[in-house]
Amino acid sequence: MPEWGRAFLLSMFLLATSCGGAGAEELPSGYWEQERSDRLIQKTLPIHLAPDLSTLSEAEKQALAKLIEVGHIFQSLYEESRHHQATAAHEQLLALDEKRGSPAETQNLIKLYRVFQGPIATTLDNKREAFLPVDPTVPGKNVYPWGITRDETDAYMAAHPDSREQLLHVRSVVRRAEPSTLRSDLATLRRFPALDTLHPFLVETLQELEGGSAGEALYALPYSVAYADDLVRAYELLFEAAALVEGADAAFARYLRLRARDLLCDDYEGGDAAWVTRQFGKLNAQIGSYEVYDDELYASKAFHSVSLLLRDQEQSQALRSAIQGMQEFEDSLPYAGGKSVREDIPVGVYHVVADFGQSRGTNTASILPNEPHITRKYGRTILMRYNILTHPDLFASRLQAWQAAVATAHAEDLQPAGGYHRTLWHEIGHYLGPDLTRDGRTVAEALEENSSTFEEMKSDLVSLFLARALHQRGYHDDARLRAIYASGIRRVLRPLRPRREQAYATMQLMQFNSFLERGLLRYDRDAQVLHIDYARYHDVVAALLEKILSLQYEGDKAATTAFIEKYAKWEPELHEKLGAKMRAAQKYRYRLVTYAALDE
Repeated sequence: MPEWGRAFLLSMFLLATSCGGAGAEELPSGYWEQERSDRLIQKTLPIHLAPDLSTLSEAEKQALAKLIEVGHIFQSLYEESRHHQATAAHEQLLALDEKRGSPAETQNLIKLYRVFQGPIATTLDNKREAFLPVDPTVPGKNVYPWGITRDETDAYMAAHPDSREQLLHVRSVVRRAEPSTLRSDLATLRRFPALDTLHPFLVETLQELEGGSAGEALYALPYSVAYADDLVRAYELLFEAAALVEGADAAFARYLRLRARDLLCDDYEGGDAAWVTRQFGKLNAQIGSYEVYDDELYASKAFHSVSLLLRDQEQSQALRSAIQGMQEFEDSLPYAGGKSVREDIPVGVYHVVADFGQSRGTNTASILPNEPHITRKYGRTILMRYNILTHPDLFASRLQAWQAAVATAHAEDLQPAGGYHRTLWHEIGHYLGPDLTRDGRTVAEALEENSSTFEEMKSDLVSLFLARALHQRGYHDDARLRAIYASGIRRVLRPLRPRREQAYATMQLMQFNSFLERGLLRYDRDAQVLHIDYARYHDVVAALLEKILSLQYEGDKAATTAFIEKYAKWEPELHEKLGAKMRAAQKYRYRLVTYAALDE
């Protein structure tokens, strides 16, 4: 070969190496290879939310920017709360991606981190696996000592019964009394004297532990102290946002200031009272730690979230005028422990501007707050997320699975309006039914980790139970009633066997099996499709609702566990075959939500 030929080949080799060598190099141990991550990325539906913000004043837009900063803080807190290595692993992934020139293999992993809000993926067969080099997930996440067992915490609380209330406080982390940890927490209280003032006796408690046997004790630390730097900064931003909207919306400004104080004292009563009893203007915001679904140890700890919402004034007003007679609905429920409820439910229809933390994703609606002592005094607010509820791509994905699972006669029963109204009345369902057990405990306290499963199931059934009464009132016409009933069936169709700790998925499987047992559904094993007997619908729902309400009111955890074990069955010849058809028909399994307000 001539000399120039050898020089040309050498130059081409060097060029290929410099351009592609980094991307071709194997990823470090613990990082999923591209072939594996591709399988999840290809099943991920991109959803972009871009509501029109042109009606906001300049001051409101500036306030929104401040609230977005709070959202980013809460997003980081959420990821940290779920996994003790999340922050470091994400930073290392971003550095690796930059070093390699952002090839597809690392870009995939960045997307997966966004989809799953951390380094643990839910795989296509519903297993949880780390796609970055981190420890496997644990039930208590990072709000308890990493890897602690239920047996250990139960034994400690049995030996120290006075510690139970604090250790299970909804907004506290549980720590081992290690000398270095205690010194760090005491230093935080010295840096932020306001926190010392707002949490009297905490310094004395920590000092007493410091003098005891190292590491043997457990103690609860308020979120405001555990995450002091972040929450103090959020406090400042909320006050700045409040000052900007004061002129246009004094009620919203007052809520923001009260919520800022709430974050430092870990008691939300002030902010929640303002949130659910006042009418705001164009903007609304869910700010704080409310839902306990991520705590798989006790279902006790709430995780951080922010939802920034633009009010749809016309739809909100129409909805408020349509919802009347809450006490009548409560009184109609089939259980012995009826209660008085507020007639004027604060409900609004919104367009999501941006979500952060636990609320990020395609959550269709919320009803908050959850703490019974607050809800009994002030009520709750319902937030309907219209641009998610009515997103055509999301409905198309649901329709694919529906039509794969049901007989041809039911193929067109599922309609967008059915999902919207079923969701609305599901949220109202949280407002109704027992808050307290027969012996005066909260339902959550009595049922512990089973409480979320039964609360969500109760609300599903209430929405379906009340549909007939609303139809009789003329609120629903025949077509809408059929669509709501179809949506109730679509809700319980599971493409995969749920894990026991998945409260939503577990209660959906329980409903499905109950509907089969009671004849509302019939499975054709030859055609592998479901038939729906709409004539039986109300009576079947009423009987199942009566059972669920009774279990909640009696507060017998053992009975709820037995009920779950009976109805959370998964049969290969029924559930798996039907699930396989749904999986094959449904193009997407995951959602990656981006927001115009975040320039995404």
